[in-house]
Amino acid sequence: MANQTSPARTPQDLDELITGGIGDSPLRPDGTLKVRGEFAYSSDLWADDMLWGATLRSPHPYARINSIDIGPALKHPGVYAVLTHEDVPGENIYGLKVADTPALAEDVVRYKGEPIALVAADHPETARRALDKIVVDYEVFEPITDPERAAHDDTLPKLHPGGNVVRYQPIVTGDPDARADVVVSDVYTMGMQDQAFLGPESGLAIPAEDGGVDLFIATQWLHVDQRQTARALGLPVEKVRFTMSGVGGAFGGREDLSMQIHCCMLALYTGKPVKMVYSREESFYGHVHRHPAKMYYEHGATKDGKLVFVKARMYFDGGAYASKTPVVVSNATALGIGPYVVPNVAIEGWGLYTNNPPCGAMRGLGAVQPAYAYESQMDKLAKALGMDPVRLRQLNAVEEGSTMHTGQVLDSPAPVAELLERLTRIPLPAQERTGPVDVRDMPGGASNTTHGEGVVRGVGYSVIIKNVSYAEGADDYSTARVRLQAVGGVPIAMVHTAAAEVGQGLVTVQQQIARSELGVQRVNIHPNDTDVGDAGSSSASRQTYITGGAVKNACEAVREELFDRVARRFGENPGDLSLTGGKVVSAVTGLVADLVDVLGDDVIEETREYHHLKTYAMDPVTGQSRRVHVQHAFSAHRAVVDVDTELGLVKVVQLDCAQDVGKAINPDAVVGQIHGGSAQGLGLAVMEEIKVEDGRILNPSFTDYLIPTIVDMPPMTVDVIERGDPNSPYGVRGVGEPPTISATPAIVNAIRNATGLNLTHTPVAPEHICGIEPG
Repeated sequence: MANQTSPARTPQDLDELITGGIGDSPLRPDGTLKVRGEFAYSSDLWADDMLWGATLRSPHPYARINSIDIGPALKHPGVYAVLTHEDVPGENIYGLKVADTPALAEDVVRYKGEPIALVAADHPETARRALDKIVVDYEVFEPITDPERAAHDDTLPKLHPGGNVVRYQPIVTGDPDARADVVVSDVYTMGMQDQAFLGPESGLAIPAEDGGVDLFIATQWLHVDQRQTARALGLPVEKVRFTMSGVGGAFGGREDLSMQIHCCMLALYTGKPVKMVYSREESFYGHVHRHPAKMYYEHGATKDGKLVFVKARMYFDGGAYASKTPVVVSNATALGIGPYVVPNVAIEGWGLYTNNPPCGAMRGLGAVQPAYAYESQMDKLAKALGMDPVRLRQLNAVEEGSTMHTGQVLDSPAPVAELLERLTRIPLPAQERTGPVDVRDMPGGASNTTHGEGVVRGVGYSVIIKNVSYAEGADDYSTARVRLQAVGGVPIAMVHTAAAEVGQGLVTVQQQIARSELGVQRVNIHPNDTDVGDAGSSSASRQTYITGGAVKNACEAVREELFDRVARRFGENPGDLSLTGGKVVSAVTGLVADLVDVLGDDVIEETREYHHLKTYAMDPVTGQSRRVHVQHAFSAHRAVVDVDTELGLVKVVQLDCAQDVGKAINPDAVVGQIHGGSAQGLGLAVMEEIKVEDGRILNPSFTDYLIPTIVDMPPMTVDVIERGDPNSPYGVRGVGEPPTISATPAIVNAIRNATGLNLTHTPVAPEHICGIEPG
């Protein structure tokens, strides 16, 4: 029976009491603290009586270790421990996809910066000085630095027992001998990009009374870190407990282990808390980077512009260890022709071991490199055909129901042509300048390099496809625990997951889902740790989809239990009930009861997982698969650039984006992700490159490795469309990675349009434009 003493309200009235649900843009709970500089990052961690850890790293890209003498370092005052591979308690090997990486080098070092020994001391400077006292005798070898040669030259040394090929994946469909009226080809290269997160690697390990260890760490995947670390420590997983600390950016660079094993080893050995914090230079050596690539592409089309064939060979430099190289090869080949219908395809992809710095996950994993190549090709093809480049792309665009070259059928909206059309409607900046020239608006900016002489303008387009979530048969899932209770007369929900908040706004999204599903305003987020089930990595644009799905499932389970109680108590039909504004409402009888009255002193808690549709591995010979990826996302950019052709300087004047997000759970956060992703794509287009020579990084600092600042970012118009995916929670589609992928080729295409130059390497440097070699 309905509670007649409560004020009469319609469900619509009650719904207005809840703000910050799905489709709203509530403030981030961590936003104010971060703006004020009060947010606690992992580098701010502290414990009484803690020691400081430091890592000795190889000065050589490739060498044999003949001996290690730690005696002088142990004698240094203030030193508590010096550890080598002999002190690793468990298995001295780990890896995300392939177990090939030693926690501490044993007999061989395979890249400059590889960890060899650890020190724990009472002060960070003491630890650093002790590192200098460790004596290592090396036999230095000539490093392998050319990935294409590593793929084919059997005379080279084998860096790993299985050889130098991490993965080879071909994809073949249609007629391999297909002919076309117009053919364009070229060889494209992409440099090594760094994730450039501002918070360096850091963590605090505390030994526990049960013989285990608690690690507070900035990472992207708590449970995979836990499993790898436990094996290295020789401990049961339950004795290695991980808690997420404040993360100052990630972008893929925290998927692999850095100091996790090292910090725990030192803490367990000394019996004291141990803190480790990398310097900026050490961070460049201590995490993986984006794979450099060399890509051979050939496109053929009819004279009317219909694509006939695409042929490609792609080489990805994985560096010394595998990391995510197998996935990079998979994504690059499966997405390697772009969002286009092509009847005849022959692609080969190699991921290689070299003695260059290890490469792994970075935003847009495996899709960034081929997108630069295939979108360059589409512009060249348009020029050869005398066609408008946008029209050529629309003519060949995939749509829902199209078959990919892997054999997968696109089973959700694919509005590629619409995205391009929307871009063309966004007004272009004024071409003619009126009044005096403001040098700050010119290439070179405030350095006053030009007043407009030799400056030409160009416009470029791109549109891309990116997979969302794990692929090729991986069991991609997340776990959420949701608790509902009344505290002080207020219904409060608590959401507990292990999903890493790395700046993408996942904490806010989880709150929004719980508010909408449970009809409560107050939603707290439990600290992320390994006391709840796995949530997978904060990567592959998957967390809103997968962890959002788990939170939704857990909330629905809580709601179901609550409605069963209401049904028993009030005689209502559970199918008629809903939660709105902290009330239980029946579609038949109206307001039933306050939520706090139904809960009383009880707590309803449920834990649920969310698994997406099953995916399948590509055939190792043909690359065919009924479903390689569970979902695809699409993004398009238009770039306007001014180029000083005499000095080779580029200014991005405007950078507009149209993207399908499926459903904007938090519209402001979606636009923020698109802005941020576009900034990283801009950096890759014109400035960001780790320079590596003979296996050595030449620019391991933010002085010499340049990233875009606020003065480099142009005005952006973002057009967000929502074509819901029927297979995902709320219809969501991954948002974070696509804009990074499409921004780079749009900018490079704009530079080509301005200059008429071929430009086959990104980032585009001044010497590529004006032909002057750097001095």
